[in-house]
Amino acid sequence: MANNLTDYQKQKDFLVCVDSDGCAMDTMDVKHIRCFGPCMVTEWKLEQWREEILTRWNEINLYTMTRGINRFKGLSMSLKEIDGKYQKIDDLDTLTEWVEHSPELSNDAVKRAIVQNPDSPILKKALNWSLAVNESINQLPESEKLPFQGVKEALAYAHRYADVAIVSSANLGAVLDEWKLYGLLEHTDIVLAQDAGSKAFCIGELLKKGYTPDHVLMCGDAPGDQDAARKNDVFYYPILVKHEKESWEEFCSEGLTHLLDGTYGGDYQEKKTAAFLNNLGGSL
Repeated sequence: MANNLTDYQKQKDFLVCVDSDGCAMDTMDVKHIRCFGPCMVTEWKLEQWREEILTRWNEINLYTMTRGINRFKGLSMSLKEIDGKYQKIDDLDTLTEWVEHSPELSNDAVKRAIVQNPDSPILKKALNWSLAVNESINQLPESEKLPFQGVKEALAYAHRYADVAIVSSANLGAVLDEWKLYGLLEHTDIVLAQDAGSKAFCIGELLKKGYTPDHVLMCGDAPGDQDAARKNDVFYYPILVKHEKESWEEFCSEGLTHLLDGTYGGDYQEKKTAAFLNNLGGSL
């Protein structure tokens, strides 16, 4: 198995790309419900409105068309709503402008922004929040970071006919640890995580290895996964929120078959796209 694009070589005619959090691993809900939202409430002292604020955080980050949004974009969106509805957020414009214009949205990027804006309180608070989130995630027990039912069987089945690539925006170490723990890595050929670049970039680089776009399928759970597939003109298979088990079952019974026999495009892709958008309250 390869850990970088330089060493990776195409072995089969078909390629299945799989996202990790919220798609293969049942980790997205617990991270947002137990870590992201509560850490925001603590950092900005919002306990007075805790329940409604956490409900709204989960809607933004888990159950609508902004599912899977970058953590700092989600923070900015949430704080804007809090500023208008509950209490004023000091220096909010600085965070909003940074989120809108920064080419990179990460802890390192926030640190660089703090150096350039040493008097900005909100950038420091955003970094404190993000670091607290990471620490909180690290404290989650392994028993709460499980693969969805049917994932291992689906990956093993796909691997018989296609190369399998993990394409994730999560931390590389976390992906490797979680997939290895549950025996999923043995059914993959390359791991491309946060450090490898965006999902769209990674799929594009994989295509350069010799795959034709109509032989490539991206499995994901969020609009960002769909967008990465669309940008590379490859197919998209959605893992539907709250219907993950059924989604993986259909991947084995129908989805992969359509890819292999050349019938994924057209009606089947349109059907899956409609189901995906409907599930998150979106539209074509």
